[in-house]
Amino acid sequence: MGAIVQVGQHAEAVGDEEEQNQYLTFLLGGEMFAIPILNIKEIIEYGSLTPVPMMPAFIRGVINLRGSVVPVVDLSVRFGREKAALTKRTCIVIIEIESGDEKQDVGVVVDSVSEVLEIPRNEIEQAPSFGAKIRADFIRGMGKINGKFVIILAVNQVLSIDEMAILGQAGSVEPEALVPA
Repeated sequence: MGAIVQVGQHAEAVGDEEEQNQYLTFLLGGEMFAIPILNIKEIIEYGSLTPVPMMPAFIRGVINLRGSVVPVVDLSVRFGREKAALTKRTCIVIIEIESGDEKQDVGVVVDSVSEVLEIPRNEIEQAPSFGAKIRADFIRGMGKINGKFVIILAVNQVLSIDEMAILGQAGSVEPEALVPA
């Protein structure tokens, strides 16, 4: 499984996250999402997943990434939608998240990666308090790009190791349980 893109030296080399306004954009179910580039480690081809029994439906399995076991999350299912269909553009984005004092790599399945964009702070609105199809705490903001909105994800909430562990202990969870009524 070769890396499509290696982002390389990120958080330490770039500086404070508040100073950074570059985002990796990707498609998921026809919608555009973005993740701060500082959280991205690399983008790899989809493949070689090992399923893990008794995990929530949104955990596709694990991959071996240079000797490390990395869980892979299907963001579509995590957002209460259907399982993402696999195409030749489907890939796994390796994201570094913080869990307490530790950092952990988590892979997320996306339909396709679009591009790295710079979104000025004045083009980012607060997350809506209603009307979004995903939990409001998963949304860091709404970026405006060419008159259209892109959902900027709060990766530490979307991929919370603690929350995923609780859901894993509960066994298989219905996706509707993840979306507030």
